[in-house]
Amino acid sequence: MDKTFIFGHRTPDTDSVTSAIALEYLKKSLGVYAEARVLGEINDETRFVLDKFNIKYPKYLNDVKLQIKDIIYHKDLYINEDSSIEDAYHYMNDNNTTGIPLVNNLNKFTDIVTAKVILKNIFNDENDNLCTSYDNLLKTLNGTEILRFNDEIKGIITAVSYKSTTFIETFNFTANDILIVGDRHSIIEAAVNKGVKLLVITGNGLVKDEHIEIARKNNVNIIRTPLSTFKTVKKISLSNYVKTLCTGERPYTVFESDYYDDFLEMTNSLGFNNYPVVDKKNVCKGLIRITDINKKNRKKVILVDHNESEQSAIGLDEAEILEVIDHHKIGDISTNNPINFRNMAVGSTNTIVYHLFKENRVEIPKEIASIMLSGIISDTLALTSPTTTDKDREVIFELEKISGLDYLVFSKELFNSSVNFDKKSELELINIDIKTFHNNGHTFKVSQIITTGVQKILDRKDSIIKELNKFKINNKSDFVILMITDILTNGSYILYDQSTLTFNILQRAFNQNIYEGLFLDGVVSRKKQVIPLIMEVE
Repeated sequence: MDKTFIFGHRTPDTDSVTSAIALEYLKKSLGVYAEARVLGEINDETRFVLDKFNIKYPKYLNDVKLQIKDIIYHKDLYINEDSSIEDAYHYMNDNNTTGIPLVNNLNKFTDIVTAKVILKNIFNDENDNLCTSYDNLLKTLNGTEILRFNDEIKGIITAVSYKSTTFIETFNFTANDILIVGDRHSIIEAAVNKGVKLLVITGNGLVKDEHIEIARKNNVNIIRTPLSTFKTVKKISLSNYVKTLCTGERPYTVFESDYYDDFLEMTNSLGFNNYPVVDKKNVCKGLIRITDINKKNRKKVILVDHNESEQSAIGLDEAEILEVIDHHKIGDISTNNPINFRNMAVGSTNTIVYHLFKENRVEIPKEIASIMLSGIISDTLALTSPTTTDKDREVIFELEKISGLDYLVFSKELFNSSVNFDKKSELELINIDIKTFHNNGHTFKVSQIITTGVQKILDRKDSIIKELNKFKINNKSDFVILMITDILTNGSYILYDQSTLTFNILQRAFNQNIYEGLFLDGVVSRKKQVIPLIMEVE
């Protein structure tokens, strides 16, 4: 069963992380192989929530780009390097490939052999060497074991095809000779007396008992085959180890983790048809062919708390989006097929996930209810944000019953969990919760810090502004704004990069002089109270 990844936006907040975890539980309860992931570092508030309720942190997901492992390639397609050339050819033919990876006894990749190389070997008239196993010879020649002293056979092949006396008088017998001969007893006798490496008796020829005894004393291997001398000569070289065809030049291999687009680029430059797939330990996983590259099994994903590609995983256009669950404006996500798209005008994604539990009649466990409650508290600022709806209030009261938490008491504990920003750099503060927007040809970013300890951040105002100026340039943004939202006073302080463009946009958006560090009373929602105003005047 294919895994389905569930994740929020690139700057994970408590609502996006907890809704992904809750949805994972729901999907698994319904028989879906799902796994919650995060696209960035989990913030302090979310860590506090997960630690408090003993929830394992979701793993990091770098991207959802197509990889070699997502291509339907020929898994487990390889052959041991000590197999015969004939076996390798038949294996390729049976699997409709023109190449086959070779592996050693530990399944480590050693080389690749192609049909072209085998064909070249067959037409090589000068090759009379044999390097193979006794078993390969038996199989290739359909032979019968008469005597075996060596499991591996190496030597020079000679077919005895002329007069016995002439051959015996002129041939210089050595222990390295492999003779193909019929039932020509005088030649057999001479060969076993000289201690040749191997006798291949063709046509199921008879070997005299006295000759077998001499062969046994001199460690001469003997195989009998039903094939004629002609067919034996044709086939014996095909019993060679397939590794004897290798040149020693290591071919190009790919890892399952390699990206599909990188693989395409490589194949275009190399022009090969077959590429062995290996793991990091060089264990062969199979073979990918150029003809396989269109057989894709895209990663399956469910998006929560966002529906814009820029906020989502890298390579989203290469994945298969199954579902979107969000409470923001409709973004630019598009799909090739119809999907379940649940978008509700509520204050938290967890509010929507709660309704999915109810619709599917799945009971919510206490710890899941606790993190869902945390997500709603965080995103609605304990039901004080203007984004809060009656549905959020209804759900939070239901989750209180299941979790046993008092949301007002727990809210103070939750928001105090992220008060300590002393160890964070200015850049880290800006990146705690930042989102990118596009409007009228401009790209801009709005960051938000929600805390009960505002003064510690404001004391660093000048250094944060300097960082905002650098951040704007480094991230190719037209302007950057930081909201420091004070839960205790229900408002936000505004910092921004020191450009005329940013100042003019903020001044027109709020219809007042927006100096650095100005407190905007009642402004706590980036989504509802800041972004729409900027979009209108930008």
